[in-house]
Amino acid sequence: MLNLPLSLFIGLRYTRAKRRNFFISFISLSSMLGIALGVAALITVLSVMNGFSKEIRNKMLNIAPHIIVRPISYPVDYLLALANIKELAEVKGVAPFVNLQGLLVQGENIHPGIIRGIDLQHIESIFPLTNSIVAGNISSLQYDNFNVLVGRELALSLDAWVGDKITIVLPETNASLVGVTPKLKRVTIAAVFDTKSQFDNKHVFMSLVGARKLTRRSQQVDSIEIKLHDELQAPQVAYKLEELLGEDFYIQTWMQQYASFFDAIKMEKTVMWCILILIVMVAAFNLVSSLVMVVTDKEKDIAILRTMGMPPSTVRNIFIVQGSIIGITGTLLGLIFGLLLAYNVTAIVDVIQNLFKVNFIAEDVYFIGYVPSLIKLNDLLIITLAALSLSFIATIYPARRAARILPAEALRYE
Repeated sequence: MLNLPLSLFIGLRYTRAKRRNFFISFISLSSMLGIALGVAALITVLSVMNGFSKEIRNKMLNIAPHIIVRPISYPVDYLLALANIKELAEVKGVAPFVNLQGLLVQGENIHPGIIRGIDLQHIESIFPLTNSIVAGNISSLQYDNFNVLVGRELALSLDAWVGDKITIVLPETNASLVGVTPKLKRVTIAAVFDTKSQFDNKHVFMSLVGARKLTRRSQQVDSIEIKLHDELQAPQVAYKLEELLGEDFYIQTWMQQYASFFDAIKMEKTVMWCILILIVMVAAFNLVSSLVMVVTDKEKDIAILRTMGMPPSTVRNIFIVQGSIIGITGTLLGLIFGLLLAYNVTAIVDVIQNLFKVNFIAEDVYFIGYVPSLIKLNDLLIITLAALSLSFIATIYPARRAARILPAEALRYE
């Protein structure tokens, strides 16, 4: 216990003393700033990636279901399944769908599309279409006609708008006296929606009754889609549904449906973390060099302390303290600067974009038009522990070298 205060005192003395060798001081300062830069870069980049992940997930799940229930075989009593699903407290909304794929034709414009038959009584609990309508009226989508809702990007691709008629070409055939012809249906665009997502360039919504007429399906659906109060409860709710609905239905959560996408984001975050931690490692190597030079510069001081009875362990602790102070100071500076940068990165990027008239984030590519940021406590803890650990490891070799200095050898020519 008596050795620690002495080690701390001398280590602090060495750290704040003006060294005769300016180069050693510069290396120590660069090590501290390198650690600070690495920590700040890690915090900022990981916060931005966390923000992108959250915002994209929210954008996707705002219009995508949290759980999809599909019949494995027909016929099934989907009305009973709907009633059972609604009984679960975690369920916010549920709606049946008929799903078709085909071509959408308007004059010379042809575009592939996904046609979805929806139940207007349930649609708002699954898709927020009412607030996304930019033209027309969703109420004109009646049960007994073939009016449709079209995404804005799809409408622009077809050069069609509200009131125009488009042709749906289904991958089915009709046999008649004139031969085999593809199945066609003329429909009227009743409204155009804009969710600012991938749904806008391929989705067409029509009434559930109308979609059944197109496919000649009587009282059958292709899927039952569910929205939850908390999307993170999807695996637990899916397990309950498996027990509740039995083996007649296949259940898929949003985590399974978009697993490859979110795995890619997670891998990018991991790779970015590994790359940026190299900055801290380079600073740690600089710290090793700095401490080795300090040990060489202080050989005579160490020898005198040893002749006065200081044990090697105390000498070792002096340089561990000195290196740790540099590491702790650099880490704290990096935390402060990184948090400030992460909290204000959205405003900073906006200023840069307005100043240089550039656009770093294209909304049609990333689904959001700004740089988001989300600081997670776990990331801060991991980054801090990693920086402090690397700083401490960097002190081991110079400290052991200092402890092995022999007084007789160091003072031979004095």
